[in-house]
Amino acid sequence: MTTSVVFNPFVPSFKKNPYLQYGRLRAAEPVHFSAALGAWVLTRYEDCVAVMRDHETFSSDARNAGGPIAEVIARQRQQSNLSRADTILGLDPPRHTVLRALVNRAFTPRRVQELRPHIEDIARTLLDEVGDEFDLMEALAQPLPVIVIAELLGISPDDRLQFKEWSNAIADTTNLLQNEAMQARAQQATLELVEYFNRVIDAREAEPRDDLITALVQAEEDGKKLRREDVLAFCILLLVAGNETTTNLIGNGLAALLDHPEALTALREDADRIPDAIEEMLRFDSPVQGLARFATRDVELNGARIGKGDIVLAMVGAANRDPEAFANPDAFDLERGGGRHLSFGQSIHYCLGAPLARLEADIVFRALLGRFAEIEVGEGGIERGGTLLLRGPAAFPVKVSRSK
Repeated sequence: MTTSVVFNPFVPSFKKNPYLQYGRLRAAEPVHFSAALGAWVLTRYEDCVAVMRDHETFSSDARNAGGPIAEVIARQRQQSNLSRADTILGLDPPRHTVLRALVNRAFTPRRVQELRPHIEDIARTLLDEVGDEFDLMEALAQPLPVIVIAELLGISPDDRLQFKEWSNAIADTTNLLQNEAMQARAQQATLELVEYFNRVIDAREAEPRDDLITALVQAEEDGKKLRREDVLAFCILLLVAGNETTTNLIGNGLAALLDHPEALTALREDADRIPDAIEEMLRFDSPVQGLARFATRDVELNGARIGKGDIVLAMVGAANRDPEAFANPDAFDLERGGGRHLSFGQSIHYCLGAPLARLEADIVFRALLGRFAEIEVGEGGIERGGTLLLRGPAAFPVKVSRSK
């Protein structure tokens, strides 16, 4: 299949608004091979769902990649100091099933809901420190998830700035234009995190506490326990994935509300609509824009022939704007209802941290709307950051007036 459509995520306009390119690609060639990325790019909802549900054909394990990328992945694994471990994001059954069951026992919805009062305190404390003009990302959206993850793991919040630096360095590896310096920073961050978490795991084995790392160390399913490498890998995953995605959800969500003042007014009038608003924020401008899969066999998808070892990018940000799945998809609509969006994935890899992300966002937006009578974008405007697979503001200046 060949068309004249061009998919170019390297241009500045893509970072500002990727949905225009997604729409053109979906209309002309929904299963598109990008020579620049060396990967298939999917933009239809049904194609993305099909790939995420068929883990036998479209593996999450990067070791199934073929071609030049296979050598890169092998080298990265050797350098990571976690070559024997895999996060649950990068595994298929049956290994994924075992790890997911063990982690589920430690990371339960009940444990998450018990955090609400404390997260409310964190949000209140952070907002107590701001003036009438501040950067939303720096003051609230970035530190709050780091503090929560740190405390959930049982780590002192005093280390949150270091945790954020580590998280940023590792998240940058999803950047299209990463260079050797970025790769070196990510490798060093991983090594430092491994050393840090090893000390904490040693301490929890000697003296258990009521925290997630203790729960992971003690988790057991059918006589099986997590290996040290698996505990380390999950801690790093939770730090990076839980931090970056919630930060982006808060930033993207407020940007959507400020662009749609009628929705903002509706939430001020009825805060109980905030959970539905969060689902629409997730659909409208997803914090995670794409998920990578690796073909385990030659397969045909929507008329395109995908080869064994090929990389397939299920662009959930595009799928969430598919008019075949959502009526008037480019509109931000609080009445849309439901959670059919793909922002937390699908099937066996549905995001383990989804309840925590939703809880944190709910608390943050209640706090913002309850405290500030007016919120507007500040001087300089929103600076878009993110990568091909992650989307969120790098800077978000706001001007506020306080409620009386």
